[in-house]
Amino acid sequence: MTKSPLPPLADEQWPDDIADLRAGFAGALNVYRVMAHHPALLRAWAPLRQHVVKETTLGPERSEVVILRTAHRFGSAYEWAHHVSRARKLGFSDERISALRGLPDGEDGLIVRAVDGLLDNRKLSPDLEADLASAVGHEGVLDLIATVGFYSVLGYILMTYDTPLDANIAAELERDPL
Repeated sequence: MTKSPLPPLADEQWPDDIADLRAGFAGALNVYRVMAHHPALLRAWAPLRQHVVKETTLGPERSEVVILRTAHRFGSAYEWAHHVSRARKLGFSDERISALRGLPDGEDGLIVRAVDGLLDNRKLSPDLEADLASAVGHEGVLDLIATVGFYSVLGYILMTYDTPLDANIAAELERDPL
């Protein structure tokens, strides 16, 4: 394995101009420790992250379906592992999580088709948008699109810089693999 040109920053390397972010979300995950190489980007990222991760109209379960499918389609082992953990904490069964690698039934299947439509066609077809809007509302459709975009950018960063899985998630999945 080659050494990453942008490994996660250690606490002692953390830029002073984003010191306030280290104690929160940014210091907790390797992906944001990589983004800390560009302090202005990480600072700008924080409010969008707050909306996409915490304040989405999709709610936590639908959001996890979007994120897991995006992680699967990207082949991002880092995001997949993190969100398997998060989905389990939300009460997802391993069967439900595993089904997101394929085409599940019901609303999960609708969300999977929407993620695939965005990644494959760079848009939702009119029929898929209408079905999705009926299920989650137009704000939900916009939040789904934003979530796919947000996690696509994270996937690009993670995979470009071969970001290592955070130790706590690696240990959790070693104890309880999917």
